[in-house]
Order: sequence, then structure tokens, then C-alpha cells
Amino acid sequence: MDSQSPLKLPVIDFTKPELKPGTPEWDLAKGQVQQALQHYGCFEALFDKIPLETREAVFGAMEELFDLPLQIKSRNVSEIPYHGYIGQHPKIPLFESIGFDDADVIEKAEAQTRTFWPQGNPSFSKTIQSFTKQLTELDQMIRRMILESFQVEKYVDEHMDSTGYLLKVMKYEGPKTNQDVVTILYQNEVNGLEVQSSSGEWIGVKPSKDSFIVTIGESLHAWLNGRLKATYHRVMMSGDKPRYSLGLFTVPKAGYMIKAPEELVDEAHPLLYNPFDYAQFLGFYFSNEGRYQSGLKAYCGVQH
Repeated sequence: MDSQSPLKLPVIDFTKPELKPGTPEWDLAKGQVQQALQHYGCFEALFDKIPLETREAVFGAMEELFDLPLQIKSRNVSEIPYHGYIGQHPKIPLFESIGFDDADVIEKAEAQTRTFWPQGNPSFSKTIQSFTKQLTELDQMIRRMILESFQVEKYVDEHMDSTGYLLKVMKYEGPKTNQDVVTILYQNEVNGLEVQSSSGEWIGVKPSKDSFIVTIGESLHAWLNGRLKATYHRVMMSGDKPRYSLGLFTVPKAGYMIKAPEELVDEAHPLLYNPFDYAQFLGFYFSNEGRYQSGLKAYCGVQH
């Protein structure tokens, strides 16, 4: 089937005030999350905790950032692959991205903002931090639901403590997966994102202004011992308007070894991946040796 598939992603409502662990509303949404991730690898989340003015302001901030001269944007460097500035690459000439580590912490957001504006830019840093902080609430609800779905909720605190957040702003690449735990995407009115269902069909994503696209990364796929698959996605551009999007990436902290809980390993589900460090895996993934679809399997897959 071609990219004009009539299929649509499931839409799950996270706006209800009574959506708390242990409530019927929570259990209903949790079942919907598990079903959506097993069949599609992603879903559209309705989430209204971020005011419209903040969502509009964040796109204005992105335009302000990407309009800066290249030599200023290039100051944003990181030892972790693809966490710094990406742009002017011959293989993806129309793509730019800039990562903000720990953008939910105002001091970190302000410090990184001074990379671009040495005197500071309070409006920019506060907009980035506020958007990120409010979106982490959605991420933590979803991850708790996933762990509960597989009866490993006793690891919730450890799982949350082992991760941090990367906010990546992107201006618009081929099909790919992300290497993190969970990604929550938000875009302007220019569509183009497509995701691949478990049956191999490409689904065009057209979220509303009040919704976010939730995808699974390879780190969570490994931690769950393959119970959920990472989401393959791509951007297909047309027209002449720039496409801006933001991705909140949940990333394992440096030094934390990603290892499937023993409860998720049995005869029917043998261990798929040896324990691995996320940053070291990223280094391999973006090396010449790791540049293919099964990079995680090549890096730490268990031979059966």
C-alpha cells in the first residue's frame, strides 16, 4: 500500500482530570495505550495541559532560533551524537535540528540559551522550559501505563530516575527509528510525518493543535525485551512552507545500563539484547558500522 493509506492512528484522551493511577479512567486509557502501541507502535494523544499561547510561542521561538546565522547555531555542540546542532548535511540538506538537554530545568534552559544569545533571552528560555516541563507530565503518565500493562510497575521509580529529557527542535528525512525510550512529537500546521504500522503500511499523520504523537524508541523496545517494537517513521515534504516540529525525547542517563527485567524473560520470550549503555549505543548507531536498520541487534543482540 502506498503512503496515501486511509488508516488513521488511534486517538487517546489524556485530558480527563480524574485520569489517576488506579481509577477506571486510568485503566481504560492504559488498555488503549497498550493496544495502540502493539498494533501501530504509536498513537495520537489529546493533552490540554499546555496553554495555546505557550504552544504558539514555542513555534515563534523556533523561528527566531533557526533564523540565527549558521556560525551561531553551530555553537551548540554535544559529546552525544545528534544532541547538538545538525544542519548543512549533504545527505539531508533541507533539515536542521538543535537539541536542548534537560530543557525542563529552567537553569539548564537558560544556560543553553546563552550559547546563542550571550546576554540571555528570557522569553526564549522560559518558553522552551515551560513547554518541556508541562509535556513531561504526559510522558510520565504514558510510561507508567506501559510498565503497568506488562506487570512490571515495581520498576516505575527506577525507570523514571534513570532517564532525563532532550527537547529537540527541528526544521524541515528516510525512514528511521529513534534510539531513546519514548518520543512525544508536536508540529506546526505543515504536515509530512508518516509512521509505519505493524503490518508495514505507512500512515499519514495529521494531528490536531491539541494533540501530540507518541512513539516508542529502541531503548524501551530493548528494556521490554521486545514486547513493543520501535516506531519506524519518516517525513515526506511537499509545498513551500517550512515544517517545524518539536520532539521530547526521554533518554537514559549516562552510565545507566539498559537491561530487560527478569520478569520479561522466559522460554517464550528469550532475552533479545545484552545490557547496554545508551550513549555508547548512539556512538555505534551513527558510526559507519551501525548505519542500518537493525543497529541495536548488531550492537548488543543475543545470538540464539
